[in-house]
Amino acid sequence: MGRLFRFALAGGIGFAADAAALWLLLATTPLGALAARVLSIGFALCVSWQINRNMTFAPSSRGIAQEGARYGSVGIATSIVNYLVYCALLFALPALPPLAALAIASIVAMTLSFVGYSRLVFDR
Repeated sequence: MGRLFRFALAGGIGFAADAAALWLLLATTPLGALAARVLSIGFALCVSWQINRNMTFAPSSRGIAQEGARYGSVGIATSIVNYLVYCALLFALPALPPLAALAIASIVAMTLSFVGYSRLVFDR
């Protein structure tokens, strides 16, 4: 149960990094909500990898490059789910603020992330 709590905490920090990057990109660049989200997802993946590696699961027995590649693969797969839910919400509900769509999409992807990271990246 402690690992699940730490994962949720890491996810919360990753969500905050994602939301902050999305907000900053929307406020300071000409990027739209869809393009800005691609960049904010990448930033959030880097932040959450380091937190999960050092706080939630501990470094794997693999080298950092292999672990990073596995983390990135799982992260990209779950981010695709996250992004598709985000896009679907924005297209279905045009008045929905992008940060609200981000929150909903992140919750949907969280379960997939935990299973993927715990079984494919940080398994012992």
